[in-house]
Amino acid sequence: MTLPLDFTKLADLLRLAAKTEILPRFRRLGGDDVRAKSEPSDLVTEADEAAERMIRRELDAFAPGALFIGEESVAADPALLGKLADTDFAVVVDPVDGTFNFASGIPAFGVMASVVWKGETVAGVIYDPMGDDWIMAEKGAGAFLRRPGGEAIRLSVDKPKPIADMVGMASAGYFYGDERERILSNLAKVRMFASYRCAAHEYRTFASGHVQFVLYNKLMPWDHLAGTLIATEAGGYVARLDGSPYLPHHVEGGLLAATDKESWQELRNEIIGH
Repeated sequence: MTLPLDFTKLADLLRLAAKTEILPRFRRLGGDDVRAKSEPSDLVTEADEAAERMIRRELDAFAPGALFIGEESVAADPALLGKLADTDFAVVVDPVDGTFNFASGIPAFGVMASVVWKGETVAGVIYDPMGDDWIMAEKGAGAFLRRPGGEAIRLSVDKPKPIADMVGMASAGYFYGDERERILSNLAKVRMFASYRCAAHEYRTFASGHVQFVLYNKLMPWDHLAGTLIATEAGGYVARLDGSPYLPHHVEGGLLAATDKESWQELRNEIIGH
C-alpha cells in the first residue's frame, strides 16, 4: 500500500534521535535525570524526553498532518491517547522502550514508531541503538531486518513446536492477584520463559525466529503497535487474550503472539486458562 509518509525517513529519524539524544546519555545520567512515573520501576529519563521532542519536531517536516502520540506526550496529557481511535493518520512513538534497562545501564533498549492510517497499523519500525539496525514492516509487504548500508534480510517466525518445547517471552508484572499466580504456575508447561523488560527486543527475538511466543497484559500503543505488525508480517499470529484482533486504540485485554493460530490457541488454553 502507499504510506502517508516516507517510511525510510521515519526509520532514519529514530536512528538520528538515538545517536544525538539517547546514546550520549547512556550510563551518564545524573540523579536529576531519572524520575519515577506510576511506580518506582516505571521510569522516565532526560533521554526519553529529549528524544521525543526531537522526533516530534523533525516529523513535522515530512508528516505535517499526523497526530503525534508519544509516550511522554501522553504522560503529560493523558487525554491525547483517546484521540487515537478517531484520527485518520497518526504516528505513535516510544522514544526509549526499556527505560528501566536504560537507566540501569543495561544495553537492552530500543526506539519504536508505528504509523496508523484509518484505524489500522500500516507500518512499524524498531531501531536498536546498540546494534545499529532496524526491524521493520509495512502492511502486506513482509518484515525485514535492515542495516545502515541498505542490506535487508527478510524475517520469519519459528516453525511451530509442542508446548513443552516452546521458549517465549512473558511479561507477568501487569497480571495481578490470583490471575498472576495461575499464569506463572501454568508457564511451567513451556520449556523456558523470560522477560527482557523491553518489548522492542522481545518482538525482535520473536519475529527473528528465536522464541515461539510473547505474552503481555498491559497494552499501550507505543509498546505494541510496531511489534505486532512486524510479528504478523513475519508470519506470526497475534490476538488479544479473548481471541479478538488487536487494534491501535486498545489499551486492555492482554496480548499473545505465537508462531501460528494453532499454537496461539494451545498457549491461550494452557497458560491463560478460562
